[in-house]
Amino acid sequence: MCPVRRHGPVPPRLLALADGQGHLVSAAQCSAEGVSPNRRASLVRAGTWTRPTHGVYDTAPADVAAPDDARRRAAWLGLLALGPDAAAVGSCALALHGVRGLPSVVEPEVALAGGRRGRPRDGILVRRYEAPHVVVGTARAVPLPVALAQSLCRLPRRHVVAVLDDVLHRELLDDGETHRLVAALAGRRGCRRVRLWSELVDPRAESPLESYARLVCVDAGVPPDDLQVVVRDARGRPVARGDLGWRLPDGRWLLAEIDGREFHDVAEALLHDRHRQNALVATRGVEVLRFAAEDVSDGSVARTVRSVLGLHWRPSPTAPPTGNLLLEALAMR
Repeated sequence: MCPVRRHGPVPPRLLALADGQGHLVSAAQCSAEGVSPNRRASLVRAGTWTRPTHGVYDTAPADVAAPDDARRRAAWLGLLALGPDAAAVGSCALALHGVRGLPSVVEPEVALAGGRRGRPRDGILVRRYEAPHVVVGTARAVPLPVALAQSLCRLPRRHVVAVLDDVLHRELLDDGETHRLVAALAGRRGCRRVRLWSELVDPRAESPLESYARLVCVDAGVPPDDLQVVVRDARGRPVARGDLGWRLPDGRWLLAEIDGREFHDVAEALLHDRHRQNALVATRGVEVLRFAAEDVSDGSVARTVRSVLGLHWRPSPTAPPTGNLLLEALAMR
């Protein structure tokens, strides 16, 4: 009778490596840490690991990833599947660069060095792009201006606006990178609509959810008059700031607070928000509406705002700050 071979635990160094790669590891990385093909097969049979594509293993398949983590995982899936010559491109590269405003789900998307052909498999796209790469953390990706040019022309409107809001709000591009982005967009299929949608971009937006809410209101005919409205008390001291604001006919403000779920589920955050809303209402110069992500996605934010504004409201929008190099360049083309 053959003795049963017992396997030791997965090496901690391999699990630490996986943690930085969306819980994914390649077969080569496993072998380098002494995890043999037989051991990998055993882990997959037991359900401890899964194999999302040939040569790649998920070391934590039961974990439910947050959207940002899921997008980075998609990037790593493509990188590990195609090997060390692969670089993340398009929306996957944007996810690695930390850009917000992307769709919840992005397809794994890579390019091989020199624009070589590669065989797509298991939903992993291989683009024939020739572009330099940079290292973001430990991942290879095309530079941010290149990734933006690749993805903006393919993204839906709400994500184009939210991505540009985020990039401009956080000043992720310097002047040279901005010029490279504008040049890279020229002539691409879809660049005309990107220029058109850039008229809706506002760098004052502080989160993608605010960007989505603003677009919903614009489409419903109730565009906000201002963003990040500062509310002051009777002594002129700032007490709070509203995400979106409409000037009511009687001179007061209607403010919309857009609550991101990840932050506002925390008890401490809820207490902070209650104190903040009480300070707003105490000024007697504002009405406050609170909305969650679900209210933005189902359109109820615009319906509620419209019902409060009434028939006599007319938009009087405050223009966003001028002098933004990217927006001016897109408007000129």
